[in-house]
Amino acid sequence: MPLLNMNTKKIITLFLICATSFWLKANAATVDTALTYSAAMNKDIKAVVIKPANYSAAKKYPVLYLLHGFSGNYSDWIKKVPAVSKLADTYHMLIVCPDGNFAGWYFDSPMNKEWMYETYVANELVSYIDKHYSTITNRKGRAITGLSMGGHGALFLAFKHQDIFGAAGSMSGVVDIRQFADSYGIEQVLGKYSERPEVWEQHCVVSLVYLLKPNALALTFDCGYDDGMYSGNQELHEKLIERKIPHDYTVRPGGHSWEYWGNSVNYQALFFSRYFNSEK
Repeated sequence: MPLLNMNTKKIITLFLICATSFWLKANAATVDTALTYSAAMNKDIKAVVIKPANYSAAKKYPVLYLLHGFSGNYSDWIKKVPAVSKLADTYHMLIVCPDGNFAGWYFDSPMNKEWMYETYVANELVSYIDKHYSTITNRKGRAITGLSMGGHGALFLAFKHQDIFGAAGSMSGVVDIRQFADSYGIEQVLGKYSERPEVWEQHCVVSLVYLLKPNALALTFDCGYDDGMYSGNQELHEKLIERKIPHDYTVRPGGHSWEYWGNSVNYQALFFSRYFNSEK
């Protein structure tokens, strides 16, 4: 058999590079920016929507809503953890990253109608996604999680809207907002804690555990040993145990950082994938 000459080798190499590039593009998630509308706040709001490779309107996909933290926005996850798009491919699900404003806390403010992010995420955004994408349009096909402010938001929204979400999680969640009464802009949404403690109680995850019944929600949350949110997460874990609410709770080395969340989201995506598959 004659040896290949240098030109032939170059052509074959170029072909393999092009073929590999084409295959990777054809088998990679699609990252879109959707412009949604909130009637509650009378404004347009952007959201990142990650579709798995080979997304098809002929198939119905589960959706993971992934929330950002304080001072962030809808693009945080895809910018800080680009590999999150691969999770859409691996688990064949849509991933939607909403915008909760710089310090919206995913609440409907009782004092300012410009802050209605509970209504936006749980109702308006979910309706938009179900209308514009091929999704499983019930709670069995929806999960929600997030980091820090978004971790609190995910559990808060899931606890209050169990008809919308079937599974929920939190990464380093600020699950007891009372610990930060003078920080992170919470008072601009709820008012001062010293003046409206009952309002804060109504919006605090650790105070809303009573809304849960065993196995009503598939729950997972985690926090780093060195994280300032650790004590609040430990308290939530203990309250769930008291009420016999099944949940996954993990404590790992690490602090309040993107390095921690970039690792954590992999475990949570697996948890939600197992939930979605168990519901088929």
